[in-house]
Parts: sequence; structure tokens; C-alpha cells
Amino acid sequence: MNRKLLLISNSTMAGEAYLAWPQKYIQDFLDAENVKKVTFVPYAGVGLSEESLEASYDVYTDRVSEVFSKLGIEIVSVHNSKDPVKLIQESEAVAVGGGNTFHLVSEMQKTGIMDTIKERSSNGMPYMGWSAGSNVACPSLMTTNDMPIIEPPSFNCMGIIPFQINPHYLDANPEGHGGETRQQRIEEFLVVNRKMKVLGLREASMLYIDNDTMKLLGSRDARLFEFGKEPVEYKFGSDLSFLL
Repeated sequence: MNRKLLLISNSTMAGEAYLAWPQKYIQDFLDAENVKKVTFVPYAGVGLSEESLEASYDVYTDRVSEVFSKLGIEIVSVHNSKDPVKLIQESEAVAVGGGNTFHLVSEMQKTGIMDTIKERSSNGMPYMGWSAGSNVACPSLMTTNDMPIIEPPSFNCMGIIPFQINPHYLDANPEGHGGETRQQRIEEFLVVNRKMKVLGLREASMLYIDNDTMKLLGSRDARLFEFGKEPVEYKFGSDLSFLL
């Protein structure tokens, strides 16, 4: 499979500007593929405007455009296209933003762009996503952290990678919270989906995938979960190609 993927855990670190921390990685990724225009998928951006979903998509697209314009990259959003499938078919690259994964998956399936992005990104088109945008590269949305605010036609996602990501992975609950830890939630998933692997991708980390090689980039370690096994920590900079 000819894949060029950048799967980012989170867009913003506390106290930093939007997409500030991964900006260098994004620029290197796009420059390496000589990309000048990126098609943006804003469907995870719910509630950014009180007017309507369309207005929220406008706000989200403007926010992303402001960052990418500094890199010399033009942003075009699928929500402004009368034929989003055709737009994806003709795109140099695609970026899928974070937000609510359930709403993102629902809209990607209803518009038909999920299958088109899968086909193109499995055949060399550069793809990047952060948070929910990383989730949809997995086989399903089942390891998202988000509330199911809408019921998509299916939980199935693109499966460009054969394992699940849990973005924003936390090792423990916040002080005073007595509910399940993130690890416990992932272990529940693995009881039901015993053949699947789940990578807990901490904030300030990402996966860079080039064909059949994959590296953990950023400044945080990642934690790999498999059914019946103790979780394993992998240092940033590790080669994780074995997961592909």
C-alpha cells in the first residue's frame, strides 16, 4: 500500500496557538510531497458558531487556513463544494480536522468522501489528520474519546492503518475523578475486539507513515495495548512499522 500519512494526536497544547506545536512537522510533510493546496474536511467542527453547522465549518476552515497560509499552503474545504467526491478525487492532499468523531464519520459517510479518501490515500495521496482526523484513518471510530452526539450509518472508518488509535491518551484520571481510566476503557474494547491493537497516542505526539514504515514523532512516548498482554511503552522516535 502506497501511504503518506501524518496522524497527529492533538491540535493544541495548553498555552499555545492553534496547531503551533505540530506546525513544523506539517510543513515538512507537505514540502516533501510538494503540496501547495490541501482539501480540508471540517465536519468534526461542531458548535464553533451558534448560527448553524455551516457557519461552524466556515469558522473552522478560516482557523485552519490562517495557519496553513503561513506555510504557503492554500486550504479548500469540502463543505464549500457542490461535488465533494469530485473535489477529493482531484485533490493534492487532504487534511481532516479534530472535533467530534461521530459527527465527522456521519458526514464523511453521507457525502461519500470516506470511500474516496480511503482509495486515494491508499494510493499515494498525502493525508493528515489530528484527533478525530486520526481516528478515521483507523478501521473504526470505536476508540475515540468523544460523545456520540449523532448516529452515523456505520462505525466503520477508512482502515488505511490496521490498528486503532486512542488520541489524547492519558495515563490516569484527573484528580478527584472516580470513573474508569483511559486504560480501562481500552481494555474493555479489547475484551470485545480481541484481535485488534490499540495505540494510546499521547498529546504532543504523532505517527508518520511512509508506505510500510511508521515512526513515532513528537516529544511523548506511546502505549500499545493488546488483549491479554501488559501494555508496552514506546519511546518517541521509535520505529513502529511492525504495527502495519
